[in-house]
Formats: sequence, structure tokens, C-alpha cells
Amino acid sequence: MAGPPRQVTAVRELTRMSARLQELAYSETPRGTISLRRRREPTLDVDVYEVKLDEEFLMSSLFTVAEIELARLGLAQTRGSDLDVVVGGLGLGCTARAALEDPRVRSMIVVDALAEVIDWHERKLLPGADDLVDDPRTRLVLADFFAMAASDDGFDPDAAGRRFDAVLLDIDHTPRHVLHPDHAAFYSLDGLRRLKRHLKPHGVFALWSDDPPDDDFIALLDGVFDSSEAHVVTFANFLTGGHSANTVYVAR
Repeated sequence: MAGPPRQVTAVRELTRMSARLQELAYSETPRGTISLRRRREPTLDVDVYEVKLDEEFLMSSLFTVAEIELARLGLAQTRGSDLDVVVGGLGLGCTARAALEDPRVRSMIVVDALAEVIDWHERKLLPGADDLVDDPRTRLVLADFFAMAASDDGFDPDAAGRRFDAVLLDIDHTPRHVLHPDHAAFYSLDGLRRLKRHLKPHGVFALWSDDPPDDDFIALLDGVFDSSEAHVVTFANFLTGGHSANTVYVAR
């Protein structure tokens, strides 16, 4: 007995794909088209949330171990209690939510340059967004993190010159692979020195990177801070059947 016509088979496949993939938000921005989508990953039987800028994948909820460790490793090096924290890059909210798990955190400013990303959280389109936006310690600030870091006023729009116990940064892929050319100046001696002005004495700067430890960047950190360390964070990667790794730099 003959099977269904090719056209019917194609429609059925498209229907199955549509059921697995849903675009939750889509916007044109000066930096390109940004979209948030949810798809079902049949291998793991989980919902996966992904962010794309044009055709480039920025982040995925499949692999968030290192983003969480960015908060944990950075805050582990802070001193005292009543911590005031800045998170550069909201994304899927993994680093910010992990920071709030530390009971010492008194306040947290999360800076993101894309209104759309902040809107996704405020509309609670992402899992865990309630925990983040409803926490009274959290303030979501629409601004350019790198411009704030270079300015005299710093990261709090309501308190110029305010200093923080920790700055946790996850925006660019790596110090060498930046999302916008304007970011490159931050990853220099002058850029890091300007950042350090916004930290309290013994304050901590931590950075996520998709690459292995970069000796040249570690040398830059050592030229600005008293100490620095590159932590290699490994995690299972079902796509490859092995493990992948990111780097978390911590300096103070």
C-alpha cells in the first residue's frame, strides 16, 4: 500500500516541528533582530529556552552551569555581609538568580542594554523570572554596562559614585570575542582600572568566558587587582557525548 503523498508528509513534519518550537518574543533592535524561543529537546525531554541575535545564538538554558558558577565563585571571594552586587548582562537570569541564593546579598543591580530582555523577565516569559523580579533586592536597569563602567557615576542611576562588593559580568563571549566593538576597550588595563573604581576595598570582579583561560587577560587582571584566578568549569554536553568547559575569572 502506498504511503501518504510527499506534500502530506512535509506538512506533518512541519507540524511536529512547530509543536516543538515556539517563538515567545521577537523584536528589531539597533543591534539586530533579537528573539526568545522555547523548544522541546526530545533527547532530554525538557523545554529549552534560547536567545538569538540575528542568526547568532547568544544563550541557551541547556548549558547554564558556568553562568551559575560565575555568581557562586565570585561571591565566595567577597568579605563580610550585606553585599551590594552588580550583574552585567541579564540574559536568561541564571547568574542573577544564583547571586540571590547567597543570603549575604543585600542589593543587586542587573544591567542590560536591551529593553526586550528586561521585558521578557518582567512579563515572566522565562522560568524563574518570578523569583528574580519579585525579590525586593533586585533592580533591573536598562543601560550600557560598559559605558557605566567607564563613567564616574558608575552603576547606580540613583546614587552617583556608589561602590559595590562584587561585579559579575556575562555579556561578551570572551574578552577577545565581543558582541560589539565598543566593548573591546573594557578588556584593557585602562578599562579594568575604571571598573575597579566602582568596587569597594577588597571588592571582587568576576567574568564568564566561553574560551579556555587566556594568559594575556590574566596578566591584565594581575596588573589591576591584587590577585586573580581562572576557574575552569566543566559540564556534561549531551550534544557531543562528552564534556565542555567555560572559564570564570575572579579578581580582587
